[in-house]
Amino acid sequence: MSAETYRDAWGIPHLRADTPHELARAQGRVTARDRAWQLEVERHRAQGTSAAFLGPGALSWDRLARRARLADTARRCFTSLEQKDPETAAWVRAYVDGVNEGLAETGHPAPEFARTGLIPGQWAPWTPLGVWLATHILFAGFPAKLWREHVAAHLGPQAVALFAADGPGTAGSNGWLVSGERTTTGQAVIAGDPHRFIEDPGVYQQIHLSCPEFDVVGLAVPGVPGVAHFGHTGTVAWAITNAMADYQDLYRERLRRTGAGVEALGPDGTWHRAARHTETIHVAGEDAVEVEIIETERGPVIAGGPEGLDDGTPAALSLRYPPRVTADLGFGALLPLLRARRVADVDRALDAWAEPVNVVQAADTEGGLLHRVAGRVPVRAAANGLRPVPAWEPGHEWTGWHTPPRAGLTDGVAVMANQRGPSTPLGVEFAAPHRADRIAALLAGRERWAAADMPAIHTDTHLASAGPLLDHLAALTALTPGAAALRDRLLAWDRRMDADSADAAAYAAVRSAVVRGLAAHPALASASAAPAYPEVLQPWLALVPRVAYALEHLLRADDPYGIDRAATVRAALEEVAARPPAGTWGDTHRLAPWRALPDTATAREDEPGLSGDHDCVLCTSAVPGLTDRAARGPAARYVWDLADRENSRWVVPHGASGDPDSPHHRDQQPLWLAGELAPVVTDFDRLTKESDD
Repeated sequence: MSAETYRDAWGIPHLRADTPHELARAQGRVTARDRAWQLEVERHRAQGTSAAFLGPGALSWDRLARRARLADTARRCFTSLEQKDPETAAWVRAYVDGVNEGLAETGHPAPEFARTGLIPGQWAPWTPLGVWLATHILFAGFPAKLWREHVAAHLGPQAVALFAADGPGTAGSNGWLVSGERTTTGQAVIAGDPHRFIEDPGVYQQIHLSCPEFDVVGLAVPGVPGVAHFGHTGTVAWAITNAMADYQDLYRERLRRTGAGVEALGPDGTWHRAARHTETIHVAGEDAVEVEIIETERGPVIAGGPEGLDDGTPAALSLRYPPRVTADLGFGALLPLLRARRVADVDRALDAWAEPVNVVQAADTEGGLLHRVAGRVPVRAAANGLRPVPAWEPGHEWTGWHTPPRAGLTDGVAVMANQRGPSTPLGVEFAAPHRADRIAALLAGRERWAAADMPAIHTDTHLASAGPLLDHLAALTALTPGAAALRDRLLAWDRRMDADSADAAAYAAVRSAVVRGLAAHPALASASAAPAYPEVLQPWLALVPRVAYALEHLLRADDPYGIDRAATVRAALEEVAARPPAGTWGDTHRLAPWRALPDTATAREDEPGLSGDHDCVLCTSAVPGLTDRAARGPAARYVWDLADRENSRWVVPHGASGDPDSPHHRDQQPLWLAGELAPVVTDFDRLTKESDD
């Protein structure tokens, strides 16, 4: 046997091989068969070449990828990996060989290739590292530092706290660990759901990898070998959430042109030569664009330059991020994770983790438990975490790395939902505690839990963050009859954002009207004109989403910043009472998955309606005041049972295949919508053999 491919009833690939390298090759090959178009898009995004076939809409991303040196950083990291960990480097090469073989042999490529005229391109050994880096470069939310600077400049430093909330582009997750003392089997259960932008094809790939050294089921990132984030080896299982750590810095640079190139003013008061060259970005349907690439001793310049921003504002920003500094992307953790048998093995593997910085939970069949932060966070001045800092001033350098914090369990349970937890010393802003508090409360409501009970937590729709707005509604008097009736109806509402709830739709309409009213208030309106930073960073700088996600703070703040909140809420209530929503929450709260091709990028009218909301455990994020559609949500759900791996369950929003013509393209969506999970099958005798490779 070299490698064998099996499938279960959901088309999920189950791979078996003689060695880890043959298994990696098989994983690359089957991923190319199932996700050829997705791999092509991700390769181009990592290289900053996606506008060549996606058009001008992708240009801003390509500029960022080029200027941040993502591909060059991936190359450096792979070169370092070859020197320090040749086994892992060879394993990554085997995966890439499989990808290239699978792309070459595909007799029925995804229809997107025909539509764009593309032919699948060749993967380089460093491409998986580039895919990983491009996928996670915005996870630490460094653009939030631009927002803080922007709002402080326009509204004053005291206004920054009003908007302290999880940013609109930040990825989150739920996760919980229930130890054996709290389960019906006496063995631990780990469950949760990563919240990401919902893409089609999906950002996670269900897979089973088996060889004499290990046998692992988990959620892989297409284009990256192994199972990094969520896995179960039979004797140990692990899962992650975004730690919300701050590990990337922005430096405001002073640059000048000389006859020999570009110089940057350093903290020593001396001008230092910056690396400089130009690159050309090809754009489908438009002229090619030349991009100047500048890198100072802090890092690559991602916005502005010697002449400032595009609007003439004198600004240049460099980005310092750990893999660029260390030439290490953490891939040395991937093989040890697959080989893990106990919690101690997972713990040791995670010591090599780099980014993104995660909170990790793990449990094994011997009762071992783990709750820790994994990843690399630099030690530096507190100001670095708040805003762009001046590169020409001393005191903003990196001076070492934080020791990743650890935590225990409370009453046999640990909950992670991007709240202030073990990673608090490493971050600045975290998610509101509502999801974490709700999960903890639900778990406290029962003494013993089984794996089969977990979907009820996954799909909980209680919206605790509705409280401040409802409190303002309760205080209103002298309303018109229609508004009074609507107010009374909302005060009697059960605060559940269910798709079939007309009350949830009415609440969402009032909330959106309040957000729009606050954003339009003269006290905040001066912050509505965002600075001319790259388009890809603008979601962090838009006022309406910022007001939406900070609504609790704005409605509860001791200093309302000159805003008559009662009047704003009254006007919103009267507005909705005059034109109430005609249907239910699910009529407007529809899935809006991202698709790479421009003519399918807009949400289709036949996309399903969703339950949940941003602060529900069922986190399907609308942007109040802007849209009810949900571009983000559970990119997968999982339940890892340590008593019996065959009792584990999982689901993704669409299906195992990225080919729209495949029966497995969207066959899991009914389960995902209903909060149900597909069985995890690990017995090869219960699977259908597809091929020998």
